[in-house]
Amino acid sequence: MGKEEKLIHTINRRFNKGVVEYGLIDEGDKILVGLSGGKDSLALLELLAKRSRIYKPRFSVIAAHVVMSNIAYESDTDYLRTFSEGLGVPFVSHETSFDPSTDTRKSPCFLCSWNRRKALFTIAKEQGCNKIALGHHQDDILETLLMNMTFQGAFSTMPPRLVMRKFDMTIIRPLCLVHEAELSELARIREYHKQLKNCPYEKDSHRTNMKEVLRTLERMNPEARYSLWNSMTNVQADLLPVYAERRGAKTRSNN
Repeated sequence: MGKEEKLIHTINRRFNKGVVEYGLIDEGDKILVGLSGGKDSLALLELLAKRSRIYKPRFSVIAAHVVMSNIAYESDTDYLRTFSEGLGVPFVSHETSFDPSTDTRKSPCFLCSWNRRKALFTIAKEQGCNKIALGHHQDDILETLLMNMTFQGAFSTMPPRLVMRKFDMTIIRPLCLVHEAELSELARIREYHKQLKNCPYEKDSHRTNMKEVLRTLERMNPEARYSLWNSMTNVQADLLPVYAERRGAKTRSNN
């Protein structure tokens, strides 16, 4: 097996494992893929389109690209349409915007992301979809875990499957076990087109710094990403301060 074939086999294996392990796809699903134009969403669409034709349960896919008119970030919409339709996937483009002055407490990144997400919910409802697939990979999820611990004081991240009961919609992240480096190499092999303009706030994000933190941890321990991932299902509550505090409070109340 050549280098390229081995890479594609690894990505497919991680992708299919994530779909099955976290129960991301059910019979009859109609899945809206948030197609930003980056390598991750292009790979996600390709993998989902292929899976929809080969494996059970049966499901259908629609691609949606949200244009944020007041942000310089720009993708080639014609390329995204051609790419989607070449995979046999219908393509929808939607334009929206947001006013950053309405909430100065939030960063432009947060407001842009939130408004894009709202637009995807709107499109999903219009298209009769019950799930929205986002292109977050394992690195994104681990970086978010580290960011939330560092800046929010919370042990939380983006789950592979999130039921949004308020919107009657489920968010899924089928690339949850795929590594970013693998997707970067796939993008090179497939010659995915890059965005015409990158987000002007991209370098201001804590995420850029957290990528380096994750790389540093992996230099310290090549298995660090797996240890971080497994820590989310290996919470030893009795060894955490919150557990000791509750136990102490219970003892005091009994006395």
